[in-house]
Amino acid sequence: MNGKKILFVSSELVPYLPENEVSLMSYEAPRMVNSNGGQIRIFMPRYGNINERRHQLHEVIRLSGMNLVINDMDMPLIIKVASIPKERIQVYFIDNEEYFKRKATFTDENGELFPDNDERAIFFAKGVVETVKKLNWAPDIIHVHGWMASLLPLYLREVYADEPLFADSKIVTSIYGVGFEGSLSPELGKKIAFDIDGENTVKALSTPTYNNLLKVAVDHSDAVILAAEDIPDDLKEYVANLDKPVLPYVPLQEFEEAYANFYDTEVLN
Repeated sequence: MNGKKILFVSSELVPYLPENEVSLMSYEAPRMVNSNGGQIRIFMPRYGNINERRHQLHEVIRLSGMNLVINDMDMPLIIKVASIPKERIQVYFIDNEEYFKRKATFTDENGELFPDNDERAIFFAKGVVETVKKLNWAPDIIHVHGWMASLLPLYLREVYADEPLFADSKIVTSIYGVGFEGSLSPELGKKIAFDIDGENTVKALSTPTYNNLLKVAVDHSDAVILAAEDIPDDLKEYVANLDKPVLPYVPLQEFEEAYANFYDTEVLN
């Protein structure tokens, strides 16, 4: 891992959000790479339930100020940063008042998915890519965690396919058991069609369930990690038929060596 650049893009991350299998591994994997001499960047959404004062988030003016087109609308991109003190790890937060000000992550007080979660996911994916471009930081590996980040592989391979900064980047998607019930907006495919001219891609997301989002993510990835024991059978079967490297589930206490070896021997070779 020494000297390798790894971009971690996650839906959730401790200590900014409560601990679950996604938020914990989204912290542990970068920590492992960082301690083994790798260079890392971490991106996550700046949800309104993240305490900015406690975690000392502040806006990076030189990275903010861009507008991203989402569903034919200009949406301002705001970038904030904070550090995880004991690990000296910096985290970049993708923010927008319309999408991320509300005091919750994915659902309202009744447990219903926010109707604009589809646009939030598009904004997050595009925001990450545009910010990394501004940083001019070419990652060797881009590791995706959580469904809110699951459109990133699609955008990298379809929209930003000719972007030289990512020409040699390998994409890894981790699959978790933590997803969501039901479906995102059926308009997701049409909104992505503003950016991607490909009927097959849009068709795959005509019913944007958790499983279908992750299928599109792994289709556009170079390798897959099964990051939980309880993964939906449909996804397990889909991954089993992929012709690409797959790391089976390993417990948290054993993951460091397994992930490092997988990065080195399967992803980068």
